[in-house]
This record gives sequence, C-alpha cells and structure tokens, in this order.
Amino acid sequence: MKQSLLIILIMGIVFNKVAMAGVVIVTDISGNPIDNVMVSQTPVSGFTIDRSDNGYPPEGTLNRATPTYSLFTNMKGAVKFTSFKKESVRYRLRKPGFKDQTIELMGDKTWQATLEQEHDPIALAASRPANTWLAALDLETDLKKHYILQCGFCHQQGSLYLRRDRSEEMWDETIYRMVNYGARLADDAQQDLPKLLHEKYARLNANPELIPKGTPWGAHLNHASIIEWPIGDSFSQMHDLLYHSSGAVYVGDNLQDRMYEINAKTGEYVVYKLPKEKWDQHGGLLGSRLKDFPKHETFAGIHSFAESTKDNHLFITASYQQRIIEFNPKTKKWTNHHMDEGYYPHTLRVDAHDNVWFTLALSNQVGMFNRKDNTFKFFDLPSRSLKETITINLMGVLFKLMSWGLPVGNWASVDRDSTGVPLPYGIDIAPDGGIWFARLHADSIGRIDPISHEIKMYNTPFKGPRRLRIDNEGGIWIAAFPESQIVRFDQIKEIFEFHDLPVKPLGSETPYSLNIDKTRSIVWVNGNTSDALYAYYYKEDRWQHYPMAKKVTFTRDVEIAHDGTVLTTNSSFPSWHIEDAQPTLIVLSPAFTQ
Repeated sequence: MKQSLLIILIMGIVFNKVAMAGVVIVTDISGNPIDNVMVSQTPVSGFTIDRSDNGYPPEGTLNRATPTYSLFTNMKGAVKFTSFKKESVRYRLRKPGFKDQTIELMGDKTWQATLEQEHDPIALAASRPANTWLAALDLETDLKKHYILQCGFCHQQGSLYLRRDRSEEMWDETIYRMVNYGARLADDAQQDLPKLLHEKYARLNANPELIPKGTPWGAHLNHASIIEWPIGDSFSQMHDLLYHSSGAVYVGDNLQDRMYEINAKTGEYVVYKLPKEKWDQHGGLLGSRLKDFPKHETFAGIHSFAESTKDNHLFITASYQQRIIEFNPKTKKWTNHHMDEGYYPHTLRVDAHDNVWFTLALSNQVGMFNRKDNTFKFFDLPSRSLKETITINLMGVLFKLMSWGLPVGNWASVDRDSTGVPLPYGIDIAPDGGIWFARLHADSIGRIDPISHEIKMYNTPFKGPRRLRIDNEGGIWIAAFPESQIVRFDQIKEIFEFHDLPVKPLGSETPYSLNIDKTRSIVWVNGNTSDALYAYYYKEDRWQHYPMAKKVTFTRDVEIAHDGTVLTTNSSFPSWHIEDAQPTLIVLSPAFTQ
C-alpha cells in the first residue's frame, strides 16, 4: 500500500509539471490503483447560450456549447486533463460495480480519489444499463422480439424511466399512446403486454439480484476519449447527423425542425430553421400525432442527411411532408423539392451520378430525385398480400384522417407481420452503382439495378433489418435490430453472415444503425440499449466496446471523420429520459486515434 501511494505521489508531481494539468488518481479503499474508471470533466461555469427563440438560439447566430471531456484511467489509476486549467471544474468518476463520485476543484489541481465498491443489490441493479434489464425481462421469445421491434425504436426499453413498477392500467394507457405515435404493436401484444410488463417488472424490482452484469470495460479504453457537446434541450430529438466534407457536423432536431451546424473541435455552432411553405400545417401530414407532446415545432420533420460529391450540398428527408430539402452550406440557402406521391421520406443517399435515392417508409417505395432535370421517379416495391396493397393505396386517406386529429393508429387491426406497412428503411449505394435497401417490418432487403431499374428482393433469415451500409467489396452490412446482431450479405454468393454483438448478457442489444470506416475496415454499430458504441474490425474478426458517458444514451446514427474519429448523437425520444435530460453531439476518439 505504501508503494502504491508513493507511485501516486510521484505521478501527481510529474503530471502537474507538464502544462499544469488537471490530474485525477483513483484507488480502491486499500490504496491500489483502479484502471478503466471513466473520469468526466465539465467546467462549473460554462458558456451562456441565447435561448430567446422558444428556448433555442436564434437562427443564424454563433453559439458555443460547454463540453464534457471523458477519459479512462490507465493501469496506474491516473488520467490527465489539459483543458480548463484556470477554471473550477466538476469531476465525475464512474465504473461498473463501484459507487459514482463527484467533486469540484480547480482544473489544474491533482485529486486523489477513492472509489468504493457497491454491494447493495438494489443500487447495483439501478446502476446497470437498460439492456441488462431487458435481458432479464421474462417474455416468450417471439413476443419479446416483437416488443423490442415495436417499442424500442424511440427510446430504450428497460431504462431508468421504463423499469419502474407501473400498474396494468398505466401500461395500457402508455401502449395506447405509443401506438398512436406510430408503433405497430400487434393486437394480441397490445392485449397481453400491460399485464405481463406490470408483473415482470414488479418481479425484477423485488428481486434486483436477477439483473445481470453489463458488458465489461476493456483495457483499450485507456487510449480512448469522449467529448460531448450539449445541443437542444429536453424537448429535442437529435435524430440523424452528417460529417460533411468541410469538417462541419450537421445534426437534425426532428421535433423542433432545426438543423445544427457544429464545429466538433471547438463546440461552436449555428442553428438553422427548416424552410416552411405557407400551406404547411403543424405536425405536417401526420397532423396531431404528437398533440400530447409538451413542446414541438414540427412542420417538416428533419430526418436523414446525405451530401452530394458534386457541389457538397446537403440533402435532407422531410419525413412529415412530401419533399426532399436541399441546403447550400456556403450560401446557407434552402430549397424545397416537392413530389406528387410517396409518404414518409426516410433515409437517403446520393449516387455517383448525383441522383438522390431515398426510401419512402409508409408508401412502400424507393424514390429517386434527378438533380439534372429536377424530376422524381418512384419505384413501387412488391406487396406481401392483397391486404397490404389495399392498405398502401389508402395511405393518403389515413394521413388525411390523422391531420384531423383522429387516432388512426389505434383503429386498424395489426398483426405480428405488420401487414400493410412493410416499412422501407435503410438505403445505400454499392460500388457497382446498385441501390440496396432494407424493409424493417417485411424482413427483407432488395436491390434496384442502376441501369434497368429491375428490383430483386431477398427475404432475411432474421427479424428487423433496419439500416444498412456497403463496404468496399460490395458486402451489405445490416443492423438486425431485435436480434442483437449485425449481418453481412454477400451479394455474389447470396448468403448471409451473422455476427453477434459482444454485449453482456449475450443477445440483449438493439443495434439501430451502423456505418463503415472503409479506410480501416471497421463497422461501427449503435448500441442504443447498452449506452455504448461497438467497433467490429471485420478483416480481423475482432470487436471493441466503447461505453458512453451518460446513462440512457440512445443513439440512432453514426458518422466517421477522415481521421477515424466517430460521431453520434444522444437522441432519445423523449430526451428527458437521458441521465441529465440533455441531448448531445458525442465525439469519440477510439483507441487507435490516440
């Protein structure tokens, strides 16, 4: 113990001689260093944001967010911060199995902290991420996958907010509201789940020892760092993002129709409002779907981003309207491109000929916007049945009823296959120009030939193919949302290759999306139930797990900078589920970038 304290003392002296750094040294109660402790540093007095526009910065003004930096202690239990050296900072220490600890002191001081192990089973269970509670939730397998698919795409299931004991009546009311929001929970599940969820969560709360441990934190974290830039507020939904070729990061607030243009190195940002047409109604074509939500300014519904390699303009899907939106990052000019058909433009990509391809989630189509002549072309995807064809053809009528404020989502009968709403979702362009897409509810992927426009469909041997990306060799990587897997489809051999996420307990994650670092052959996966990101080095068959700094970190998109830095957003809906109710742009510098 004396030797450990001597090492700590020497390290503190050395670190403080280097740029007057802020040093934190963490030991256990016996004086032994603890590695892999997440140490988060935030200035006590941050930048003041002008929130005069209904709680948000006025459009076009320059703002600066106050960051939180997170590092992980090395084998000697130490971390060194070089920011905020002359300011008061707040440190928070966190490691699974230990009690959190916080303190405020000057940023150039050394703090020797002692972390205590947590032995209280209630406190241990409460500290664990949502996926551990979801794993312990005892539901029949098919029902559980259906529950995850339909109740886990806006926020975590098993989170701090959801795991508390609710009455059967409360669950029934909640499910009714979520179905009206857009969940396609089957009739039998709507009937059975209120009683089951009440009973199962009551059992877990009464027996906290049933909650298993989460994914262990690895030694590679010693060489990783995280910066979080707070944007928006507890009524925001920071949905998708884009790392632009200029180095700027664009983030869309889906609930407030605002786009954030951010310098991810300095935290400086400017907010832009999506352009409205004079005929636009609050809530767009979805009408009063969110009438119960306390605050939202949604007219267009900013959703997905893509960049043209021709002129670097941004293209954005407006999910609540029949339009694609274009943004010129140099002139800051917006252009609405209106279309005469199709509903819920979802995800989009730009091909080598500068055509903008996008999925239309609620009309079972893929669309193409030809920038040369400003025309749209639509591709109808095959229906699974006559009933589905009829439902799709009536989608315009259903939208009209929703605009009148009628609870359409609770009227129609829904089966486990979500007949009528196959939901075209993710899309990407292959090296050969082929357009690949996934249909979330139809358990299928497909390809549109770039020349003949022939459509070829493939049924997936797994549930819930969500978003997809394509590697340099043409391999189609798919996030299998309720399966805790990513799947690669070899389009030459026409076979699926399965890769389980390395989450603990096994099979407890819901990967929302993924992206590919093609330079380094890494698939980055959103671990939106375990408060983590996952890196799969697919040429080495090797995984890394990166825990995020906040509990209830729900991410639904991931971008990769030229240097390998990874960016995502804390985008739970609603954002007040997040640990401090504050959505953020998250910038992860993985171990290999240090």
